[in-house]
Amino acid sequence: MDGPTPERALAQSIVERLRAYGHTAWFVGGCVRDLLLGRKPKDYDVATSAPPDEVLRLFPRSEPVGAHFGVVLVHENSACVEVATFRSDFEYRDGRRPEGVRFETDPREDALRRDFTINALMMDPFSGEVLDFAGGREDLEAHIIRAIGDPERRFREDHLRLLRAVRFAARLGFEIEQSTLEAIRALAPAIQRVSAERVRDELARILTEGGARHGFELLDTAGLLRDILPEVAAMKGVQQPPEFHPEGDVWTHTLMMLEGMRNPTIELALGVLLHDVGKPDTFRVADRIRFDGHVEKGVEIARGLLGRMKFSNAVVESVEELIANHMKFKDAPRMRESRLKRFIRMPDFEEHMELHRLDCVSSHGSLENYEFVRRKQKETPPEQLKPDPLITGKDLIAAGYKPGPMFGVVLSEIEDAQLEGVIATRDEAMAMARERL
Repeated sequence: MDGPTPERALAQSIVERLRAYGHTAWFVGGCVRDLLLGRKPKDYDVATSAPPDEVLRLFPRSEPVGAHFGVVLVHENSACVEVATFRSDFEYRDGRRPEGVRFETDPREDALRRDFTINALMMDPFSGEVLDFAGGREDLEAHIIRAIGDPERRFREDHLRLLRAVRFAARLGFEIEQSTLEAIRALAPAIQRVSAERVRDELARILTEGGARHGFELLDTAGLLRDILPEVAAMKGVQQPPEFHPEGDVWTHTLMMLEGMRNPTIELALGVLLHDVGKPDTFRVADRIRFDGHVEKGVEIARGLLGRMKFSNAVVESVEELIANHMKFKDAPRMRESRLKRFIRMPDFEEHMELHRLDCVSSHGSLENYEFVRRKQKETPPEQLKPDPLITGKDLIAAGYKPGPMFGVVLSEIEDAQLEGVIATRDEAMAMARERL
């Protein structure tokens, strides 16, 4: 049987040491929730009656990360555990954090100032005893996300909790309790007052932690989607040609793709979410429903949306590539050999493949083009996908040609001929260059 993780071992040793010095200490929050659900916690938090200066004294390898709020991070090798002093909060004025806190010795006071009942549970790591002051165990068993106390008050205190409720429900496969959901609907516009970075991080977790479809359905039901991602909300009701999309409108198609994802990177998840974001603006009915230029429009919209949400340039560029190339698979069987090889050797091509696969299985169901490209990948050795160049610009200069824009054009044509199998030697490449230059 596997022993405890380094994080759990460290957390247990922290509880043991705090208790040895006369303090109360318990596992708290997400780790308790996950343990009771039979899930492996990602990290461990400890709540204690010991004031922060005592925690810092007892654990030399520690640092205050929220001294004003009584939070200390304790390190040991690669593991770290957050230790927080029991507290009650003063009034919240900025929709993010309290004006101040009062350190407490009663764990009940600490539990009842938290966000959701399932996150207010405390556990003795040695006996398994659970402290439940808010009905969290009952809500865990009922698969419910419920705010502690008055839901509107909880969400006015910290507006990000509006999104956190959705994230927990998505990740755990839970539903949001009715009065909590109604409070989210009532206060949904307040999410616009939360920093783009905090919203971005919550959305990224909704997209990648599992249950992305459930998460986005809840964002829509709770009224948050139109305030955070109006470009995605615009997909609702945008019909598609039934011969290609029997599943329904663009929103339904996107939800089905989100549901099909398995442990996606954030780039792939955003690519799935936004691959058809250009369709609402390009919808028209001619001989059938058409979306002329939706790829280019989608790239443009995605660039603005992801920039607004402060995603890194690297993420933005990767998502743009996924959107820009997602329709090229239908042309793969008719591509020239050189173009097909260039397509297959694109960076992160497996992300493109997975986006295309999800696109197909969430619409017409045919994987013919996907399987064609996969066969071509397997049949083509890497050295044929990206062979060493037969000549370079230096060779052209040595042959007496003056550098200029034509160099790039000619070298690209030579590589095409090499990929097509038309030429295979340096002499043939130089002959082709002389002819073109």
